This record gives sequence, C-alpha cells and structure tokens, in this order.
Amino acid sequence: MTGPAGRAALRRFSFNQATAQHWPLPDVVAGCAAAGVPGIGLWREPVIEYGLGRTAKLVRDAGLTVTTLCRGGFFTADDWREQNLQAIDEAATLGAPVLVLVSGGLPAGSRDIDGARARVADAIAELAPHADAAGVRLAIEPLHPMFAADRCVIATLGQALDIAERFDPGVVGVVVDAYHVWWDDTVHDQIARAGEWIAAFQVCDWITPLPEGVLLGRALPGDGCIELRRLREAVDAAGYTGAIEVEVFNAEVWARPGEQILAAAIDGYLREVT
Repeated sequence: MTGPAGRAALRRFSFNQATAQHWPLPDVVAGCAAAGVPGIGLWREPVIEYGLGRTAKLVRDAGLTVTTLCRGGFFTADDWREQNLQAIDEAATLGAPVLVLVSGGLPAGSRDIDGARARVADAIAELAPHADAAGVRLAIEPLHPMFAADRCVIATLGQALDIAERFDPGVVGVVVDAYHVWWDDTVHDQIARAGEWIAAFQVCDWITPLPEGVLLGRALPGDGCIELRRLREAVDAAGYTGAIEVEVFNAEVWARPGEQILAAAIDGYLREVT
C-alpha cells in the first residue's frame, strides 16, 4: 500500500518485529519500507545482534520511525539497574520515544506480590531521571494475570496507572496491549483515566485453546475474540494519537515468510482496528 491512499490508511500503523520472529532485521526494515509502513517496533536482542549503530542507520535510511523498544524491566534480576539504564540509552540512540517495561514476576522463593509491586514503583523512580534526560519515556506494560508469578506482577491497567500517575506523563506512561487488558471489565474506564499517560497501544488477538506455555497464544488481528476496534476507539477518545503496533507471538505465524506475515498484519489492522 504505497500510494497516497495506502499511506493515509497506514499512517499510524507500526509493525513490531516480534510478529515475524525469524525475519532478519534488514529484511523486516526493507519489507516495511516497501509496503509503505511508517513505523517499526524493535526488540533489544536482535538490535544488539545486528549492532546498535547499524540498526539506527538502517532504520533511518529506510525512512522508518521506531515507535517502541522492547524491553526493559524485569526488576527482580540482579543486574536490573544496569540493564535498564543501558536499555534507555539504546532507545535514545535508535530514536525510540518509548521503552516498554515488563516488570518481572515474584522474586525467587517469595509470595509477597504486594511487595513485588512496590519494588517496581521504586525501581521506576530510580530510572526516571535518566530516562527524562535521555528523552525516553518509560512505559509500564501490564500483563495478563496468568503471567503474574513469573513475568509481570503488574496485571491490570489500573495497577500500571497507580504507579505511572506518580510521575510526569512525559517521563512515565503505560502500554495498552489488547492481549493483556481485553478481559478486564474496568478497562474502558481505565483507558479514559489513563489519558495522557498512554505511551503505546499494541494490538493482536486472543485465541483458544492457548498453546502449552501460553506465551505464544497471540493471533493476528481478526483471528480471535477481542473487540479491537472498540479498544482503539477508547484510546483515541482518551486523547492518544500515536502509533498502533501489531505485536504477535505465535509459532504458526512465525513459520510463514516475513512478507506474508506483514501483509496479513496490515490486512487485519485495516479490517479490525481502524
């Protein structure tokens, strides 16, 4: 979709590179540019593998905007502070305005989820001055409650906002990820509450039965049961005008050629989101 009408339809579309897990970074960038996609969400591991400076130049030369960098967080790790300061600097080098934070689960041997959530807030407070100086916004991503023990003790948008609202919204915000929040009967009220704290909006779909391990249960927009357009209308009504990333973790999707995944993501976005 490279004509004027196509560019207009895709003006907010961003392709998160995790959606095509096995597509090499240069090919993802070239494919997005060829399809008229304006934005790309990047992940730290493939960026570091390709080279931080090389990636920044690659994306810039292709005329793409980096919409998010995934991911920081995991505040139970011994080296969490070092890793997150490094991630902020990487985001700044890439020109990514948002660093997505996945907080991490319970510390080893702990059952104190309240204490774990308090530590997330303390860690973000420690990182916020560096992020502010770097021009990078920290975005707290709540994950579905099934991930609370091992991946993310921040399980609802409301919990994420309880932390984010302690900070300037230009420094700390939240991620509205359809996969993680669609089930919550308060989510539309929480999106309205979020307002200027919304730093990123990510879409995919929810399918059942979930695969073993549940992490790879995301589907392309339109292949599951989420009211994606309703969520998009809610974030729009809250004042969010930024990119809309398609982010899918699914082994069957990853097995397809990258160009086919991108085309299907665009089609689902146009049909089900906009």
